[in-house]
Amino acid sequence: MAMFAFTVAGSFWLEIALKVGVLRRIKRAMMAIVPVALCFLLWDGYAIANQHWHFDKQQIIGLFGPLNIPLEEYLFFIIIPIAAIMTIEAVRTVKKHWVIGDEK
Repeated sequence: MAMFAFTVAGSFWLEIALKVGVLRRIKRAMMAIVPVALCFLLWDGYAIANQHWHFDKQQIIGLFGPLNIPLEEYLFFIIIPIAAIMTIEAVRTVKKHWVIGDEK
């Protein structure tokens, strides 16, 4: 959970300070994040069910979601990509000439 707090503190301020607009366009971000997250969460669930890997009980808070996956894993697949998108959008905001193809 400390990693998530650090990530939020390190990236989410960009939403306010540079007005990157990722949270205003959260549907757009989720359309990119959710399909990939679902694939990896299904893979996690399969690996856990077949005992290919497990999560150290001393390093998780003990709340589990579907497929016996810890809450932290679900949060990882949402918070980290949003932080990454905020970071790239902050760079694009600062370097106004940096075009990546989605401008209108």
